[in-house]
Amino acid sequence: MDRSYAIDIADLWFAYNGHSILREVSLRIPVGERVCIVGPNGGGKTTLLKLMLGLLRPNRGVIRIFGHAPDHARRRIGYAPQHAQFDPTFPVSVMDVTLMGRIGKAGLFGPYRRADRLAATEALEKVGLYDLRRRRMTELSGGQRQRLLIARAMASEPDLLLLDEPTANLDIGVEQDFYDLLRTLSERLTIVVVSHDIGFVSDLVDKVVCVRETVAVHPTAELTGHLMSELYGHDVRLIRHDHDCLRPADRGGCDG
Repeated sequence: MDRSYAIDIADLWFAYNGHSILREVSLRIPVGERVCIVGPNGGGKTTLLKLMLGLLRPNRGVIRIFGHAPDHARRRIGYAPQHAQFDPTFPVSVMDVTLMGRIGKAGLFGPYRRADRLAATEALEKVGLYDLRRRRMTELSGGQRQRLLIARAMASEPDLLLLDEPTANLDIGVEQDFYDLLRTLSERLTIVVVSHDIGFVSDLVDKVVCVRETVAVHPTAELTGHLMSELYGHDVRLIRHDHDCLRPADRGGCDG
């Protein structure tokens, strides 16, 4: 497969316990592109991310990350899940969690190096959590925890950043800062974001990958309320956070 693609998938099928989750998936994401994955719950979005990470293996088809099998490319991937489980009794600090993103580079044993701490510090500064670096993770708000997971992913200094609903717990002001950050990072990274917030990310991404067992790829400019309604199975309106309507479904203007 062509190494000019960060993600190259050909005729991928995946089933779990005999139940088809993904079928006939072919997808190419060039290096440096910004992509949003959308689709209904249970449509296969998170499964597709896990296949990219090498946490799952397809039943059929091929997936390559920068020309390699996913489990051979993990050091080039940063991943922030929607939720992360931590033992609330374990005294892990914000800096400790961020440094976990360096394990693949620092090795499993021995102390972190100066380069690891510098990378973690830079990641925390970018998400606005450096001043809280000594605080326990369990003391953070939901939005702060989400930013911490993103910092952990960024600390690995990846070439590909995978984010699963990264703004689920962020307020609008912090969301805008976060997308400004992603826009800056996209100058050197390939970014794939799973999000339902299409109106907001439409200004950030180059194209949208619609996942509902199979995939369809659309340039951002093609997104309409009618298209999204077909994908989600119910009426969907694409609303910008400045309250201007992009393209309300089945209506000629904004809701009053």
